[in-house]
Amino acid sequence: MMKALVIAEHDSHALSPATKALVSAAKTITQDVTVWVLGTQLGTVCEEAAKLDGVKLVLKTESDKLQHFLAEPMAANIAAQAGKFTHVLAPASTFGKNILPRVAALLDCDMLSDVLTIVSPNCFLRPIYAGNAIETIESSARIQIMTVRASHFAEPGSQNPASIQEQPVLNFESKSQFVSLQANKSDRPELTSAKVVVSGGRGLQNAENFKLIYQLAEKLNAAVGASRAAVDANFVPNDFQVGQTGKIVAPNLYIAVGISGAIQHLAGMKESKCIVAINKDPDAPIFEIADYGLVGDLFEILPKMISSLG
Repeated sequence: MMKALVIAEHDSHALSPATKALVSAAKTITQDVTVWVLGTQLGTVCEEAAKLDGVKLVLKTESDKLQHFLAEPMAANIAAQAGKFTHVLAPASTFGKNILPRVAALLDCDMLSDVLTIVSPNCFLRPIYAGNAIETIESSARIQIMTVRASHFAEPGSQNPASIQEQPVLNFESKSQFVSLQANKSDRPELTSAKVVVSGGRGLQNAENFKLIYQLAEKLNAAVGASRAAVDANFVPNDFQVGQTGKIVAPNLYIAVGISGAIQHLAGMKESKCIVAINKDPDAPIFEIADYGLVGDLFEILPKMISSLG
């Protein structure tokens, strides 16, 4: 009988939207879905997971050793229990991509990354060549271990809470240790789960001009993203980067300002529901995938957009 295990990404206060969507992904495989929450201060998170429609059981592993989600102890604990399941899923985020490859190595199993579609329990679609082609994979691995792009699945509804079961932590001596965390704090939505994203590129010319992107995002309650060119030019921090080597987003609305549309950037946002491009170059590649295009000077267009939004 098939059993799916979803590894929960959370901040000790709430589940990530990606984790919720992964429950829907797991339900396309089997009705026997378990969510495993590891870390500290898990009471609220486990209760939230138990109420997701389709969850049969929530495993709770609470330990200071897992407080900072270091890959080594996380992977060791997951690998020790993964043999009870036929499928192990995690979000295709930094969290999932840091942990699951180690789990696969410990179990000597294949690893699938960035799964877009689950065709059947052993057949999956994933992007290759920076998203320009979709690969169909049939896997015969004894345990299907995969990171999944949650943006391709809807969040499930609610249900009567499933049972929550304590899962003891595995005693594991890690060679790595947590030193410190430097994180940018923002009142804006998180980039990978935002419904609206406004991204700026090299066309903004400098960091000072990026304030136009912030102002537009403020009006739309949007997350702020950037192209690699803007990040490399130090207009914005690295964690703003959208693209093949940055974050993958698929919002309802993606506004690309001053972004030419290099293939690496398109790979990170081309699944957006509606794409609006603003660029002075009418031949910019971004217009090939845009639903709406504005050809003109962004320094004239953006102030008008911002003022019109009140």
